[in-house]
Amino acid sequence: MIIQTYPDLESLSRAAAELFASQAEDAVKIRGRFSVALSGGGTPSRTYEILAQPPFREQVPWQRTHIFWGDERCVPPDDPRSNARMARQALLDHVPLPQDQVYPISCSPSPAAGARDYETLLRKFCAGTPPGLDLVFLGLGEDGHTASLFPYNDALEERQRWTAAVYVPPQGLHRVTFTAAFINQARVVAFLVAGAAKAGALREVMQQPRDPRRLPAQLINPEASELFWLVDREAAGQLR
Repeated sequence: MIIQTYPDLESLSRAAAELFASQAEDAVKIRGRFSVALSGGGTPSRTYEILAQPPFREQVPWQRTHIFWGDERCVPPDDPRSNARMARQALLDHVPLPQDQVYPISCSPSPAAGARDYETLLRKFCAGTPPGLDLVFLGLGEDGHTASLFPYNDALEERQRWTAAVYVPPQGLHRVTFTAAFINQARVVAFLVAGAAKAGALREVMQQPRDPRRLPAQLINPEASELFWLVDREAAGQLR
């Protein structure tokens, strides 16, 4: 596990963009394509904006890049809460990325069916290569969740499936998410965590006894790949 602390969100976002670009270059050289799962939430949006601008817009091999999402809310595609909508506005509409290499999550005809369909897509995409994507971006919620793996949800117990449909009662929302079993197969996993509001959750996930039912982000521990925590100074404020 590699923990990197930055002065502010801007420098963290630039470091995340550099990680994206370097992993894309390496993956294309080795395997001929680059696969990445984007994260939703407020923190990664600045990273996506930076990637859409020079020099990254010209450096990333977009023609060989394949875009997935680690989770999605079951809302219409034009809903402001949609992770795919945010990524399109910040990044995907501004780079020369083939549209048939963008794979948004659909909750139609139901969240459960959407999860099954997305897993089928992932297994087909990964067939013939070691399982997993090249890079997975993740965030961290104030309650210790990541992707749509929320505290005490049944999806936390999944060991075989790559995706799951979940319901989040406080939000009144269904979601589709990667499972920890699939995230942990990625070649590189990177958490992006910014702001003082995340400091308590980051401290608990990093330094409290293991309790992944309460702190789902503790489930993310890829054994055969790299795990990065890119955090700003405010988020790291409570770390020992």
